[in-house]
Amino acid sequence: MDHAGVLALFDRDMREGARPDGPGARVERVGGVVRQVSSAQGWNGVVWSDLDESSADAAIAAQIAHFSGLGLAFEWKLYGHDLPVDLGQRLGRAGFTSQPEETLMIGEAAALDLDAEPPDGIRVLPVTDRAGVDLVAEVHEKAFGTDGSRLRHQLLAQLTPDADTVVAVIALAGDTPVSAARMELVPGTRFAGLWGGGTVEGWRGRGIYRALVAHRGRAAVARGYRYLQVDAMSTSRPILERLGFEPLTTTTPYVYTP
Repeated sequence: MDHAGVLALFDRDMREGARPDGPGARVERVGGVVRQVSSAQGWNGVVWSDLDESSADAAIAAQIAHFSGLGLAFEWKLYGHDLPVDLGQRLGRAGFTSQPEETLMIGEAAALDLDAEPPDGIRVLPVTDRAGVDLVAEVHEKAFGTDGSRLRHQLLAQLTPDADTVVAVIALAGDTPVSAARMELVPGTRFAGLWGGGTVEGWRGRGIYRALVAHRGRAAVARGYRYLQVDAMSTSRPILERLGFEPLTTTTPYVYTP
């Protein structure tokens, strides 16, 4: 893979050219940044910036003023190659709190190992209604220890009868939900994003996460997407590397709460 070329394409299509991730959200381009503005239940934040040492602090202050004026907490999604090189330190001085660093991993779908099937006793079902969304949120809360209300709100808004922007799946052991994941699709681009892959403790290490990656990857290929993208935690990076994903850069969420 041409790492520099694919990363530049990702920046152009998925960050600078970002589109709203759900109904009610809007993308704004102002002051050297691209940001999404949504409700308190949606995702709010900066997805791309074109800044230098002379413009960064003013742009940071402008985003704080904008989101604070709306009463919204927001995230500045900082990538390892973003400029200026000390942008993370500037965000920290402005009152942002950094979250754990993740690795941006991308795989060319045709070169990935997408043959993995669920282990014995596990069935993978598509999520198409409110009951399925509730199961996904339940798994999210158990796997990550965080509130699943925002995810529930987002999925319910996206899962319209003609939805072409999200694929969600749930893994069941009998009738017990043990893992869940979703795939975000941006029509007109070459990237499908794999998100939220979480497995409940006690069911990890059995190949369920790998099977859900493969399941979503096959769905992306069927829809004509060339690349699969994951913001990988340290626990999932080795699995993704074995499947053929490659690390391109890091990504760190910086969160500001008014």
